Amino acid sequence: MQINFISLASGSSGNCFYIGTADCAILIDAGIAVRNIKKRLHNAGLDLNKVRAVFITHDHIDHIKSAGVLSEKSFLPVYATAKTHDAMENSCIFRQKVHSNKYVMDKNLPVAFDDFTVEAFGISHDGCDCVGYTVHFSGKRFTLITDLGYICENAKEHIVNANYLVIEANYDEQMLDSGTYPLSLKQRIKSSTGHLSNVQTADFLAENINEKLSHVWLCHLSKDNNSPHLAYKTVTEKLKEKNININLYVLPRTSPSDVFVLGK
Repeated sequence: MQINFISLASGSSGNCFYIGTADCAILIDAGIAVRNIKKRLHNAGLDLNKVRAVFITHDHIDHIKSAGVLSEKSFLPVYATAKTHDAMENSCIFRQKVHSNKYVMDKNLPVAFDDFTVEAFGISHDGCDCVGYTVHFSGKRFTLITDLGYICENAKEHIVNANYLVIEANYDEQMLDSGTYPLSLKQRIKSSTGHLSNVQTADFLAENINEKLSHVWLCHLSKDNNSPHLAYKTVTEKLKEKNININLYVLPRTSPSDVFVLGK
């Protein structure tokens, strides 16, 4: 089975990822305007009408901005944990709420669609009840983890079993330390419920990567404290030290990526 993957946006200005076959697709997060989702999919030769559901990682606005519109106007089921749904309902900045198409996603209990299943698992971040997702198809596993302070055992288990991996590389430590952010924000970013640095991601991959994993995409890069070149260079150099060769990409922050065809 052939799977198409595209990142429509990945960063603090908005996050949205499309995974689908010729007949059935899902979105993971909906943190950009619906018109941009439609336009970027159309320009990539893909169609929002193929999307069967939206899966939310956590309640921060850059991940949920359009979830309510997709639910109420496009009639798409929106899956999230019960706590995340409650947080979205109570958010004062999330205006269009999810009502009629609200579905509770239990961690570690896969939801089946025509061509694949989707499994949520807990991760560490300062949103409400944050999760990553693994999409299972044709014996393959596509794992997406964005916004995490450290790689806990749940995340590690899914990473080491993945064939395809989207993982955060949010900041360069030197850029963050020397930058203009207030100390409290720097500490929050570096905390165990904040974000992963380039070095943290590179070190973990170098120590835990195995022959199952063929593609890695680095996501959620900071606008102020990172660059695509730095993220790619940091991870690549660490992998080279271990003689690891892999397909490595950096996802754009505010524009769509290429369409990647998986499972060929």
